[in-house]
Amino acid sequence: MEDKKLTHLTTSGVHMVEVGDKPEVRRTAIARGRITLQNDTIKFIEKGEVKKGNVLTTAQIAAIQAVKNTPQMIPLCHTIPISGVEVEFKVTDNHIEAMVSVSSTGKTGVEMEAITGVSVGLLTIWDMVKSVEKDEHGQYPSTSISDIEVIKKEKIELD
Repeated sequence: MEDKKLTHLTTSGVHMVEVGDKPEVRRTAIARGRITLQNDTIKFIEKGEVKKGNVLTTAQIAAIQAVKNTPQMIPLCHTIPISGVEVEFKVTDNHIEAMVSVSSTGKTGVEMEAITGVSVGLLTIWDMVKSVEKDEHGQYPSTSISDIEVIKKEKIELD
């Protein structure tokens, strides 16, 4: 098994990893996650009856903004040139799955950007529907965000 180490740790604390000597590579990462909601909430979203507005369009914009701002949220994450972001939602009777694909040409990866986009997209959905998800005690017994993961990471060498 390959010897692995935590690259951000040094003898004096932490540092931002030097990537200057790495070659530029075309990189893509795809992440997904899901938010579980009540069936009635899903119907409100599908019918466009959520008072705060179009839930999925707003969540798409939020996910894209999150991708672009990942280095401001994750302390040791490099700023990278994002060349494309795709955000898709799959709606079922009891959950919405978010999928975010991020592309860049650079010296370090895009997986943190993809999972940040998924996370913020799902949080935006929750925020927009929280008034109908709350029970009589102001709690969220049916609402959860889960299964956030990177499902694909790809590097393509440049010619």
